[in-house]
Amino acid sequence: MTTWDNAFWRNGGDFELEGRRYEVRGNAWGNRYTLLDAAGGAVASADRVGRKRWTVEADGQTYHFQRASLFSSEQELHAAGRRVGSVRQTSFWRGDVAADLPGLPLPVQVFVVGIVITMWNQQAAGSA
Repeated sequence: MTTWDNAFWRNGGDFELEGRRYEVRGNAWGNRYTLLDAAGGAVASADRVGRKRWTVEADGQTYHFQRASLFSSEQELHAAGRRVGSVRQTSFWRGDVAADLPGLPLPVQVFVVGIVITMWNQQAAGSA
């Protein structure tokens, strides 16, 4: 589908998906990110990343995410007050990730997975 490079995403980066190029820009605090298309138009934005509850806006929709529990790194997608999807690590040792994000356009799904991986890496660096 596409390649994710951690070092590339600290404050931004880009990826190609289905022949289209996207750029991600993050602020210095790592709590706000924007996904841009090749023409520089905003495709999606994420706010309050790293908090218990955070949001992604895309195509006029707001998607609500929250940490599954205090002791879990899993991030749940909620709609109408219930869990409808998630991003979670499937292997701590290999860093494998599984995402089930129904209703989100594919580029926004990649954006969310990248943000979550970046969040996990920031948390791991902070606790080291």
